[in-house]
Amino acid sequence: MYAIVEMVGQQFKVAKDQKVFVHRLQGEEGSKVTFDNVLLLDNGTVTIGAPTIEGAAVTAKILSHLKGDKVIVFKKKRRKGYRVKNGHRQSFTEIQIESIVASGAKKSASTKKEVAKKETPKKEVVKAKETKAPAKAKVAAKKVKTSKADDLKKIEGAGPKAAEALVNAGLDTFAKVAKADPAKLSEILTEASSRLSHLVTTTWPKQAGLASEGKWDELKELQDRLDGGVEK
Repeated sequence: MYAIVEMVGQQFKVAKDQKVFVHRLQGEEGSKVTFDNVLLLDNGTVTIGAPTIEGAAVTAKILSHLKGDKVIVFKKKRRKGYRVKNGHRQSFTEIQIESIVASGAKKSASTKKEVAKKETPKKEVVKAKETKAPAKAKVAAKKVKTSKADDLKKIEGAGPKAAEALVNAGLDTFAKVAKADPAKLSEILTEASSRLSHLVTTTWPKQAGLASEGKWDELKELQDRLDGGVEK
């Protein structure tokens, strides 16, 4: 029996007792995680989801958190004197598949919201478009919003998509992120996209607090000590 399941933005073909390396997960070592985005299931009869199989789920145990090999990113602009060299080590989590359930599993809250968005009738979408403000007013509002917002991408681990999700949730400044609870930040990212659910937000409020106070040297020292978003 095997299944094809989406885990943290990636698709894997898994079977019982198989070990898999996925993007960094929030859970602690020894804890269990459940993935309910099962796309295909073979238990003697092949079942294909549309796009997922209702009630199917894969349960796994977190074995360890680790980092991959260093990748060198070198950028150069000819005749411009521009050279930038950076290193990156991707954070991974090793998990072991414990069980594959064909039916009876409950969908997570984030999955239900994504399904609800996909099933929104086209007529309602058209009405929403008709009630939008004129283009000029919309552009002006965007400019005002952009001018007030901080560059949240300076927080280690917060890329463009994560920063956009925080801004859409009302956390558009370092000061607001500094006051937020890490669990709430993770919830916002998960609701925005399943591809952001693996981000570790434990140190984001601390990083944002230093940035809001203009303590950039201290922020850099803190980020140098981080390992996958976790302070060592």
